[in-house]
Amino acid sequence: MVCLFASVLERDTAGVFWLVTPTEMGRVVVDDAPFLAVELYVAGAGSGQAISFRTNVDEIITADSDHPITVLTDPGTGEPSPYVTVRPGIEARLSRAVFYELAALAVEGSGAGRPTLGVWSMGTFFPLDSLDVDR
Repeated sequence: MVCLFASVLERDTAGVFWLVTPTEMGRVVVDDAPFLAVELYVAGAGSGQAISFRTNVDEIITADSDHPITVLTDPGTGEPSPYVTVRPGIEARLSRAVFYELAALAVEGSGAGRPTLGVWSMGTFFPLDSLDVDR
């Protein structure tokens, strides 16, 4: 049932989540992200590597320009909250173990004109954290 509901989950432009079937629509409250990335797979190396995630509903997502990895940082605590886009408007939060695996793959790069640590997947560099020494 969970996988069935996951397949009909949508998000509107106001950020509200809905279960949409051919005959009904129902609003769903989501505290953070509707899915969790529970496993990481890596193929290749360098800028040509492919990083894929398995979600808690057994969906496989490969990070690329349509499925970016983003990391939001809590301004008060500095704690990172990493996500991968599953489909437009719908993200999976990376479990702590998966984020540690991802961080172990990090290399120096550039994001927003600053030196950063990040990962390559499908030819796209995804910043994970800044290399700012002033923080």
